Amino acid sequence: MNNPKDDTAALRAALPPLAQSRLQSLRLKNDLAIVVLEAGGFDALERERLEAAVKEALAGQPGVAEVRVALTADKRGRRIIAIGSGKGGVGKSTVSTNLAVALARAGRKVGLVDADIYGPSQPRLLGNEGIKPQARGDKLVPVPSQWGVPVLSMGQLIEPGKAIAWRGPMAGNALGQLIDADWGDVDTLIVDLPPGTGDVQLTMLQRYKPSGAVIVSTPQDLALIDARRAIQLFEVGQVPVVGLIENMSGYACPHCGEISDPFGSGGAETAAGELGLAFLGRIPLELSIRQASDAGKPPAAGDGPGAEAFNAIARRVATWLDNQ
Repeated sequence: MNNPKDDTAALRAALPPLAQSRLQSLRLKNDLAIVVLEAGGFDALERERLEAAVKEALAGQPGVAEVRVALTADKRGRRIIAIGSGKGGVGKSTVSTNLAVALARAGRKVGLVDADIYGPSQPRLLGNEGIKPQARGDKLVPVPSQWGVPVLSMGQLIEPGKAIAWRGPMAGNALGQLIDADWGDVDTLIVDLPPGTGDVQLTMLQRYKPSGAVIVSTPQDLALIDARRAIQLFEVGQVPVVGLIENMSGYACPHCGEISDPFGSGGAETAAGELGLAFLGRIPLELSIRQASDAGKPPAAGDGPGAEAFNAIARRVATWLDNQ
């Protein structure tokens, strides 16, 4: 039988989820449990509550007579930009990928987290499907891409086409594995959130407190109604909204060049003005964007109107980051 004093696995499992996601080390020596947690971004009350929750969880565990908790600041200086939308089908994942690629082309050290646990698509968009992440210690190592953006996605960890039927806590733990990975010198994480305002979004706000959020919408009224809900969620979580992006804005007929607006035009810009938010730009509804994305070749890595639109938006996001 193993000596319980030498077994920290049970103690790790006994920690509350927030502490598990922030855990840097846990040692047990002579009945003393020493827990080191990263608490960057927490205020004094949040740190106090986290420490109390850890002590309560470990008190009375086999082999534990005393618990000491050390809370450290986040020394990585890594910032998180969450990409959200109120509904699906607005091109949020495509925007996330190309924003990350455009920032990388501009010299930023950017990583991409595919937090759409139930419908991951980043491996296809970045052209590295079928490559599974390795592990270094107890952390995942992101999969590199030829576009200079390392990525982690549930799509790399499950069989292609397999459905994920997880309740909220399991999805939250999966998100933690992706964000708390060994990102090396990455200083900015672009996080592609699922559509809506559900469990993964709440976990994101409670555990990781993004530096800012970018909202993606099509111009149509229905999408904008849902986008406003996403904005409200970030505001309640005290996460500043960097601005709105209007996707699928204007379609140029490849045969005659006539511009039409199947989803309307200008809705996101108008909504941004009404809400007092920045309008980051429009992305056209182009066949070339869809073709390049399906082929794992992000349009932002090339030329043309699509690339210009993504790069202009990336410059505005980069300026926002530099001013924080």
